Amino acid sequence: MHLKTLFILSALFALLCSTSCRKDFEYTESSGRLSFSRDTVYLDTVFTNIGSSTYTLKVFNDTKKDILIPNISLKNGNESYYRLNVDGVAGKEFTNIPIYAEDSLFVFVETTIDITDNSLNELLYTDAILFDKEPFQQTVELVTLVKDAIFLYPQENKEESIVLYTDENGNPIEIEGFELADIHLNFKNDKSYVIYGYAVIPKGKKLIIDPGTRVHFHQNSGILVQDESSLIINGKLSSNDNEFEKEVIFEGDRLEPEFENIPGQWGAIWIGAGSKDNTINHLTIKNAEIGLYVEGQINAPEETLNIANSRIFNSAKYNIWASNTNIVANNLVLGAAGNSSLKIENGGTYSFSHATIANYWNKGFRFNASVEISNTSGTDESESFDLFLADFKNCIIDGNSSNEILLQKNDQNIFNYTFQNCFIKFNENQSSTNEDVLYDFENKEHYLNITLNGKLDYFQPFMNDYRIGLDSELINKGDINTANNYPVDILGTQRIPNPDLGAFQAKEKDQ
Repeated sequence: MHLKTLFILSALFALLCSTSCRKDFEYTESSGRLSFSRDTVYLDTVFTNIGSSTYTLKVFNDTKKDILIPNISLKNGNESYYRLNVDGVAGKEFTNIPIYAEDSLFVFVETTIDITDNSLNELLYTDAILFDKEPFQQTVELVTLVKDAIFLYPQENKEESIVLYTDENGNPIEIEGFELADIHLNFKNDKSYVIYGYAVIPKGKKLIIDPGTRVHFHQNSGILVQDESSLIINGKLSSNDNEFEKEVIFEGDRLEPEFENIPGQWGAIWIGAGSKDNTINHLTIKNAEIGLYVEGQINAPEETLNIANSRIFNSAKYNIWASNTNIVANNLVLGAAGNSSLKIENGGTYSFSHATIANYWNKGFRFNASVEISNTSGTDESESFDLFLADFKNCIIDGNSSNEILLQKNDQNIFNYTFQNCFIKFNENQSSTNEDVLYDFENKEHYLNITLNGKLDYFQPFMNDYRIGLDSELINKGDINTANNYPVDILGTQRIPNPDLGAFQAKEKDQ
């Protein structure tokens, strides 16, 4: 063998021997000098028996030595409602956990808490993560607010598959539903309600919801008001604009702050064809797929829905989707939605007074106008119906697109629409509409006292706060006769004798 080659092989052999004989790293035992990303982990609010999100705690070794934490455990031991995961290992107690010099490890925390005391509607549950033992023990507190609730869900062998609606591509959207028992036909405000699947109101029955009730929906859940049944929501004006303690609120069942404004967390409130005498007052619907889907029956003169003093916003598709139905609305706010704030198809009869319909969607592209009105079907244009009336008075139609109204009619059926004392955001110079007679704003048969574009001076439109300030061009532009029918705004402020447009009277922005 060549002498040079022999030398290289000998050097490699010596290197391998030295590596294989190397001792393991030596760790210094922790001496209470750990630091943490936070001293208390707040796991926000959860419902009893519903698992929380996963929260992260980071543990730092700021020293220049590799250390060993002798013990990591929960103060309440194995009885604790909290669960830990330390660097990928799940459990409630861990021993001899290493952290390299100037390095860190992750501790993940979750919980599922059961309120066993029926007299409690909520409970503040606490525990702590203990690092090491005395005299070097360090502590990170754990805090969770737990709410009791009434859970409604399909019982065994009683779940039913129901076609909710047909989407824009003609695909049936099916849901799993269950009929509400008689004992659950009056929602009260002493506990929250959590619904799994679609709660179906039985034929001939009413679901009555008391002031201040909170209803939470799991993913793909909602309420179905079927033929001959009714939904009565009796919310009331709250004493505090920001607390809404007497208002009824529909939202998802995730209570953590990061879910506060995520659209599409649950399904819809579906008012089906043949339902009757539905009334909604002081209701907020937020973060649904579709806030209200309202179906009617062909040429039925009866009012399907009367909705007042209510807000619907942050729906993934539509805030209100109405199909050949009869709706009367006043003091209504329809905010951001992924498609339209208000979609009317297949004709029908509609009356909106003092409504703020403003779509400032900021969670992706939006191609639809804030308000869409047609007497054809969205899925089959060969189907057409009469639009007996679409009447808007003292309303705002607005959004963050250049044109926020779309009118589509066929040549066979009635298409009757009127806008009186309304603000409409519309670009008259847009080539696709500038010769369309449907948008002739000088035609007093359809338009009267219209304001096109201008400064609205909203408080926070991208946060769905459409109160208007004192610099708004909508001040004192309302029709007094319409306002006399609704003399106070959605917050109880007098609008007579100088009514503004929309659901809110103008006020100072610091109020």
